[in-house]
Amino acid sequence: MFGMRLNLPQDLGEATQNLNKHLGSALRRRVVNDMPTAYEVPAEQLLKKLTEQLRRQPQISPPPWALFAKTGAQAERPPQDREWWYARAASILRKLYFHAPLSLRGLKAEYGGTRDLGHRPRHQRDGGGSSIRKILRQLEEAGLVMKRGREGRILTSKGTSLLDKASAQIFAELVKVKPQLTRYG
Repeated sequence: MFGMRLNLPQDLGEATQNLNKHLGSALRRRVVNDMPTAYEVPAEQLLKKLTEQLRRQPQISPPPWALFAKTGAQAERPPQDREWWYARAASILRKLYFHAPLSLRGLKAEYGGTRDLGHRPRHQRDGGGSSIRKILRQLEEAGLVMKRGREGRILTSKGTSLLDKASAQIFAELVKVKPQLTRYG
């Protein structure tokens, strides 16, 4: 205690940098922006709106094998929804908005599940990497996502803007149904 030197300005600067690094831009954006963000709207409605918008993007399209592929080792069958590719892309965008930077390994763990092994106990399995990797490449081509060194992928300003505008539209629709929500927007 007596031999310890405190250099407060440097310590505070490092603490601020660490805080900014760990919190990411989403929390800072939420504090600075007056516009409703993805934090204030229901996830189901946001994903539906993003799915519609991504369907119109020419760079994002499912490969021919997407109708027959499972989404991971834990899945017994391919998805029943024929438009699952766009829903997964929207979900990845939303996850990057909240938890960026995310690596492929982190996304595989997020989209994994438990494998039914019969009489033996269930075990965690990661989601399929091929579909996630191809979706990330398509999102990069569309300019919505970019790599940040070896940390993983983050949203670009175009991707953030897409989510913020979709959130604002959803919030405006919600205010029409429930006018009490105007104080939150």
